[in-house]
Amino acid sequence: MKYNCLIVDDEKVLADSTAEYFNLFGISTFAVYGAQSCRKFFEYNTAELILLDINLGDGSGFDLCRELRETTDIPILFVSARTSDDDKIVALNIGGDDYVQKPYSLGVLSAKVKAVLKRCAGSGRACYSDGNLFVDFGAKQVVVNGRTVKLTALEFRLLAFLIENKGRVVSKSELFDKVWGSKFTGDGTLNVHVRKIREAIESEPNAPKYIVTVWGDGYKFVGGNE
Repeated sequence: MKYNCLIVDDEKVLADSTAEYFNLFGISTFAVYGAQSCRKFFEYNTAELILLDINLGDGSGFDLCRELRETTDIPILFVSARTSDDDKIVALNIGGDDYVQKPYSLGVLSAKVKAVLKRCAGSGRACYSDGNLFVDFGAKQVVVNGRTVKLTALEFRLLAFLIENKGRVVSKSELFDKVWGSKFTGDGTLNVHVRKIREAIESEPNAPKYIVTVWGDGYKFVGGNE
């Protein structure tokens, strides 16, 4: 069976109430309570997005995310009561697309999930190529100097949005709204994703030629031929 959202959280009452709320508002959702039950779910079902807790009764959400990233690039939103900045950085570095703090508002979380699902629905866009960087928007493929590089779903959407606005300074608030679908995303989250993209596509990530920072304003994508 195909679901919009899979919740993986060992807090059964919270997971079930979140799933019930999502289903009530048109987000088909299923809840499981551990890493092994998540693996079992994907043997017979699919999901377009995962809400994943860090602390699971039978394992670590971090380890499960790494495992899932070997076979899927669907968005993974970590949902946790842990407040350490280190946890947030790890979550993003291993392939998570966002980090949501518990306790959360069901209304805010459902709006974020709907925005992510909408942005993952696909498009008929073509490609970007400058002889060094090749981006296939439809296939969600990035190739640098003939070598395919891997980006998370959210990193790809961020890169694609910057390319679509090539030569224009895009403010952080616009990126939060258009890429994340939320005005509640923080600067730290955005900075981590930009750094990961630079590490993937730039020959010198600390002296970027594609994604440049416009201090006080935002970011600008500068084509490789410029």
